[in-house]
Amino acid sequence: MRIHETAIISQKASLADEVQVGPYSIIGDGVIVGKSVKIHSHCVVTGNTSIGAGSEIFTGAVIGSRPQDLKFKGEQSYLEIGDNNIIREYCTFNPGTGEGAKTVVGSNNLFMAYSHIAHDCNVGSNCIIANNGTLAGHVTIEDKAVVGGLVAIHQFVRVGTLSIIGGCSKVVQDIPPFSTCDGHPARVYGLNLVGLRRHGVDKDSIEHLDRAFKIFFNSGLTPKHALKKLQSEIPPGKEISYLIGFINNSQRGMVRSCR
Repeated sequence: MRIHETAIISQKASLADEVQVGPYSIIGDGVIVGKSVKIHSHCVVTGNTSIGAGSEIFTGAVIGSRPQDLKFKGEQSYLEIGDNNIIREYCTFNPGTGEGAKTVVGSNNLFMAYSHIAHDCNVGSNCIIANNGTLAGHVTIEDKAVVGGLVAIHQFVRVGTLSIIGGCSKVVQDIPPFSTCDGHPARVYGLNLVGLRRHGVDKDSIEHLDRAFKIFFNSGLTPKHALKKLQSEIPPGKEISYLIGFINNSQRGMVRSCR
């Protein structure tokens, strides 16, 4: 391990092999730091926080401080961060609210400067949260999603896999998987074609998704009737089934079309 002489490490923290901690950083009681994690200068890692192997935390980040939630009364709650995450300058991550509650972050994510992950959020893997991306409590970000800079996401919103949200958007309803969304409030503009192609989704599946989006978002039908039409006219497939399941399980309703 390489621990700077000015760093403060609690004797009740657990640090694996090859961990690096920079100047003036603080690691509190109960923190678990995985192998080869790098924590740069002036960081604070506190609470019941675990950080997976290979992650890197840059200057000024505050990880695991108490939730910004008036309901929180000091219960034992947790923050679990997976492997190989990059957490840039001045990010803030909070644990869950309520006894045993968790905020969970997957692996291989990039959190750019000043990103905020609030209490009880669930962030998947291979996601990008750009500068000042802000997640309110209980937000779910599915795998491979991209959240643009200065985006604000309302409590309990779900952001679907392989979606992308344009910068400065206001997100108050669920973002469908495979979509490109933007605006204040956010609206669906179409498929995330670049993301779908980069992740190897075949041409036929993309065409089916494009047709499904036109039926659900642009046909003028009510969501119930549009979904019924979608199911009857689009051939079944992995992506279509996922989209239908996402719509059926939406709690806040879907964002609308830009048209």
